[in-house]
Amino acid sequence: MLFSAPVYVLKRKAKRLARQTGVALHQALDRVAVQEGYQNWGHLSARSGKDDAAQQVLAALEPGDLCLVTARPGQGKTLLGLELAANASRLCRKGYFFTLDYNERDVAEQLGALGYEPASVLERLVVDTSDEISAEHIAQRLRTDNQPALIVIDYLQILDQKRSNPSLDHQVRSLCAYAKETEAMCVLISQVDRSFDLSGRAMPSLADLRLPNPVDLSAFSRCVFLNDGKIRLDQAT
Repeated sequence: MLFSAPVYVLKRKAKRLARQTGVALHQALDRVAVQEGYQNWGHLSARSGKDDAAQQVLAALEPGDLCLVTARPGQGKTLLGLELAANASRLCRKGYFFTLDYNERDVAEQLGALGYEPASVLERLVVDTSDEISAEHIAQRLRTDNQPALIVIDYLQILDQKRSNPSLDHQVRSLCAYAKETEAMCVLISQVDRSFDLSGRAMPSLADLRLPNPVDLSAFSRCVFLNDGKIRLDQAT
């Protein structure tokens, strides 16, 4: 989770609050942390300095981007995607998290793992766990909200798991067109094939994507690779 101001500024804010209200400093710190969306100051402190990946991606995203976030299981790609959606307001956008993998309770637990107070974040973040999620479903859902959006989709490889849905390639191209037309920022989470584990390379590439069905990867304007606590941002070609 990203802060509205540097930690030292938040501490000064808490000290002022303690003087003005007469509460103990630790209580004032907790109040400031809650305002930032954290459960308490301890959770905020624990996350301090650990949000570099989200900072980098948010700084790199541009209107109309179709961005791929990809990694092996357990490398934090879904947490990163959820953090991006939760912080869409920093880019003056509304955040959407569409997931075919998690249910509502899973999302709340993941928000808690990030240090958020789930209830406060879910007031501003739209979470959709419908089995109907597809490119068409996403576009229809967003047509009712006439404001810039940051969309995160979890995850690429199962968008076409229902036979009634268009092909994965068709949906990716549709999402690309939608992002360009509306200047939305669209992030798709993707899996990396397990063969990467035996490659000996430090970071996966587009060649390592697990693609059970063909996809024209040129639709993506930006790629984010995660592995072993590190991140690489690439401008797609």
